[in-house]
Amino acid sequence: MERKNNYAIQAQNAKKIFLSYDQNALAEKLGLRTDDRYLYTALLGQPYRITRKTGDLERLENGAWIDANSFDEVLTLLDLVCDSRADRHPAGIWKNMTDFGHQFHQNLMESRDALADFAQEQPDAYCAALKKLGARPLRGADIAYAIPVFDNLEMAIFFWAGDEEFPPSIRYLWDENALQYIRYETMYYCLGCLRSRVLGI
Repeated sequence: MERKNNYAIQAQNAKKIFLSYDQNALAEKLGLRTDDRYLYTALLGQPYRITRKTGDLERLENGAWIDANSFDEVLTLLDLVCDSRADRHPAGIWKNMTDFGHQFHQNLMESRDALADFAQEQPDAYCAALKKLGARPLRGADIAYAIPVFDNLEMAIFFWAGDEEFPPSIRYLWDENALQYIRYETMYYCLGCLRSRVLGI
């Protein structure tokens, strides 16, 4: 229960930070569509809107706006909106996600990944879920896709199937200039959003 409360506190603090910004300046920096109630943007290929008065998020699903205030969504999208640089631009070069962090971060991606298990067990469903998010195929693995994250920033997922000797493996890469858009720790929140979309959880 305490952990959930901490998540809720962090999400609420992120909304307070958003509310402290000049929202029209944010919209101009990011080229966002706005009206009196919302700022309109996108995350992982899906439309979102941010309520001006509260910082609450909604996601467009099947033609209807639904609540999108999960911890991962709030921390990811509000970080991108508030902190991405005005001069941000993609480098067009992939970089392993763990290489953006410090040495002590290297073991954060070593445990079994639910997306790797899903891709191993249901490769067609895995590919269909990524394509639904606007992913484009890449070369370099058994299954590889680039996924639109925000604005013109992409991340890539490289998957290799397992066999009798080795488990399935998955690697996440980001554009080399990703830190112009997003903080390193926020990359993990973004992965949480991606897992939720692909796995339907």
